[in-house]
Amino acid sequence: MAHVPWWRNAVCYQIYVRSFADSDGDGRGDLPGIESRLPYLRELGVDAVWITPFYPSPQHDHGYDVADYRDVEPTYGTLADFDSMLTTAHDLGIKVIVDIVPNHTSSEHAWFKAALAAQPGSAERARYMFRTGRGRDGAKPPNNWLSVFGGGGWERLPDGDWYLHIFDVTQPDLNWRNEEVREEFDSTLRFWLDRGVDGFRIDVAHGLLKEEGLPDLASQRHQHIAPYWDQPEVHDVYRRWHKVLAEYDGDRMAIAEAWAQNEQKMAAYLRPDELQQAFNFHWLEATWSAAAFRRVIERTYAAVDPVEASPTWVLSNHDVVREVTRYGDGERGVARSRAATLAMLALPGSGYVYQGAELGLPEVDVPEEAREDPSWLRTGKVGRDGCRVPIPWSGTSAPYGFAPGDTQPWLPQPDAWGDLSVAAQDGDPSSTLAFFRRALALRRRTIDGLADRISLPVGPRGVLLIEREPGFLCVLNCGVRSALFSSVAAKLGVDGLGRMVITSGDDDRIAAAAALPPDTTAWFRR
Repeated sequence: MAHVPWWRNAVCYQIYVRSFADSDGDGRGDLPGIESRLPYLRELGVDAVWITPFYPSPQHDHGYDVADYRDVEPTYGTLADFDSMLTTAHDLGIKVIVDIVPNHTSSEHAWFKAALAAQPGSAERARYMFRTGRGRDGAKPPNNWLSVFGGGGWERLPDGDWYLHIFDVTQPDLNWRNEEVREEFDSTLRFWLDRGVDGFRIDVAHGLLKEEGLPDLASQRHQHIAPYWDQPEVHDVYRRWHKVLAEYDGDRMAIAEAWAQNEQKMAAYLRPDELQQAFNFHWLEATWSAAAFRRVIERTYAAVDPVEASPTWVLSNHDVVREVTRYGDGERGVARSRAATLAMLALPGSGYVYQGAELGLPEVDVPEEAREDPSWLRTGKVGRDGCRVPIPWSGTSAPYGFAPGDTQPWLPQPDAWGDLSVAAQDGDPSSTLAFFRRALALRRRTIDGLADRISLPVGPRGVLLIEREPGFLCVLNCGVRSALFSSVAAKLGVDGLGRMVITSGDDDRIAAAAALPPDTTAWFRR
């Protein structure tokens, strides 16, 4: 039997460190807090966890501004705490993926401090994107590039040099055409692989290389096709990283956060000598529509099949509005998020679940005075704090067991979250938590042995059908009317759909009605 790497069909749970579990009462999550909750994740049924950056950082971008890639932020614990957490995870059968941030460092990183102390044109500055300005006395930025967080993408120093920061001004971009930068990250990868991590999530994976000559943006309204995204040379970096990962046993892996223009460009990161996975954000971006989901699935396979890669499916993360709110507030949003999750879990490949999705958490309207996201601070726009509010574990008021005692978390939790806590949902068979536990357990039993190939038969209006051999059918009703089982069977040219395995709604009612309500998914086995 052919060897199947662990990551190929894994369910991975994203942990946003600051908002998962606080062990020491400072209002921020930490590594001992994660370790204490790993049995919960084992019971939930996940195969792996992805942990957002926990490295030393001034926290201007909550850890994505790294000051030291080979240590632990004291707020989050110590290297010994990391090792303990990793050991516990492995003892529970959970793989651990850590975040690596290669596009930029913190302005507090030793390299950037050395660059500021050095002269223009020095080797220290060559590690970063330093340039002279345009216009009289170089007073204008080197080009018209913008920051993702708002405003211009360049900052001028007193000596006249400018440095590039595609994100916050405290996040200077590295120069990936510099061999010293490449060697430093080879060494950093090995540092964490030697400690036993199972993989890496690569932040801004498509942004490392900038187009030679740093040409102006042709249009500031189309930043997604800017000369600082998805340059061909970036793939040389990942061929190099592929070789580093291959030095270690245990199917070590890396997954790219690459916001590519289309599925084909996403798949370029998955060629056999590059990365193992890339996030499929096209699934996340799809509207609530059977046709939209079908298009994403078709285009995804058309892209990954030629490079013999497996797809990933993701509905949310720490940078986007939570799916419950994205699909519609209240019961409709919860129903649709559960239905989309069950459809995602039916597909071959791996699924990524953001913390709190298993509780049906909605986006939070965080008060302006409490917001900390640098994109909000620079632009005054919504920002990402609303999906980062610490999750509720127990109790009827904040901090809902997130922190010991009455310590309030770094972002305020809503007053109405008591009913959504883990403790409130535990033991309630109709809860979203119970649904996730059951879905993940059934996925492991049901999906094993199924073919990686799928077909997408034409179903009734508003209904998406996903078939996998032998004898598996997923039905997602995005329409406005119930879909009769008999109507679905007629479309398939069969007498019946077989045994109903699970639904995202009320199994008993659905079985009795022999019809799938709107905003619901069901699995069948023949």
